[in-house]
Amino acid sequence: MSDDEQATWQAYVRLRQRLDGAISAGLAEDGLSLADYELMVALSAAANGCLRAKELATEVCWEKSRLSKHLARMDARGLVERRPAEEDARGIIVQLTPQGRVALERAAPNHVDLVRRVFVELMTPGEARALRALADKVVTEVEQVTELGA
Repeated sequence: MSDDEQATWQAYVRLRQRLDGAISAGLAEDGLSLADYELMVALSAAANGCLRAKELATEVCWEKSRLSKHLARMDARGLVERRPAEEDARGIIVQLTPQGRVALERAAPNHVDLVRRVFVELMTPGEARALRALADKVVTEVEQVTELGA
């Protein structure tokens, strides 16, 4: 990479690391990890608060083993429950529990405030549009590359 390319990449890496760290610390104050929150948000957005484990893994870009281990920890804490799919005994349905929904709703206001403070409010409307456009381009390219197995 050229010096400029390397500087751009390293700026992104620092941004991602610092944002993840700040958001993780903020969520920890409400008893959740960033991983918990990502899974709970995906489940809360789904019909009836549940998804097949395979669909949830795809939604959050996780491998099956990582998801399985994390869901076991969340299940033990009462945040989610797992059960066999009625139509396919090999499939697993993951559902946000009432306790999980309460935990998500309790954490959400603090999380939103932090995201606004350390990210959203730092951008002009034009910068926000440019970031969304760049994110869309990168996501599209990454999805094409990963589908090709390259």
